[in-house]
Amino acid sequence: MLFLILSIICSVTIGIIFKITRRYNCNSVQIITFNYVFAILFSYLAFSPNLAEVSKTNPWNIYIALGVLLPVVFVMLAASIKHMGIVKTDAAQRLSLFIPILAAWFIFKEEFNIYKIIGLVIGFLALLFILRKPSENEQNKWIYPAIVLLGFGVIDILFKQIALYSTLPFTTSLFLVFNIALVVSLLIVICDLVLKKVKPELKNILFGALAGIFNFGNILFYLKAHQSFSKNPSTVFAGMNMGVIVLGSLIGILFFKEKLSKMNFLGVILALISIIFIVYSQIK
Repeated sequence: MLFLILSIICSVTIGIIFKITRRYNCNSVQIITFNYVFAILFSYLAFSPNLAEVSKTNPWNIYIALGVLLPVVFVMLAASIKHMGIVKTDAAQRLSLFIPILAAWFIFKEEFNIYKIIGLVIGFLALLFILRKPSENEQNKWIYPAIVLLGFGVIDILFKQIALYSTLPFTTSLFLVFNIALVVSLLIVICDLVLKKVKPELKNILFGALAGIFNFGNILFYLKAHQSFSKNPSTVFAGMNMGVIVLGSLIGILFFKEKLSKMNFLGVILALISIIFIVYSQIK
């Protein structure tokens, strides 16, 4: 249980870091870039990937797709936290589980029981309530959490494809994906430098290091949690999603004074109920 709690804390802390960077007028792309620098370093030290096993037959199309999507969705995550807050962004990120579930239903023709269908319906309602703007707000930049939801959903599908690829250890595949993501991020930083004269700043490097530490910690502790609950993975799945929504909501409301309407609160509660139904459907 300790590993699961640590993974939840690391996941929410990433959101907190991006929320704090807004006060210092930081560059989110630079932070994300240096995040991958440190994530790669920690991955190499912790997992010791054997690069000699890497070959042309590895699923490079999936690696490249993930390497491009991760930094792009990370930028959208930062924008969503900036404009919509931690509560809505964390909820949208966790509700992204609907994308692989719907893919399993429509693409892979997986049979669904009544509990999973109920969970999906409640989750859709939760999403509508969570993204509903409070009446006092002039703008509702729902597009950011919507992209976060869609992006992380697609990323989840791709990671599951990598997990099914047994020829190469998952940790080595993850190391390769991080490197591709770093290259993509660096290209964006270089474009900003050349076209917009945006130079790298020390504050972005420091926040990037923090994000990299907690990003890696999130993955490491999540994997260890699955090892600890190897006979009951649904415990990890439910605990992670519900834990992030609850902790993210508490921090957003109590520490950052994020304003939520009654509809938004109802959406967060419905998101938790939806996840419970979906996890229960996996057990039945």
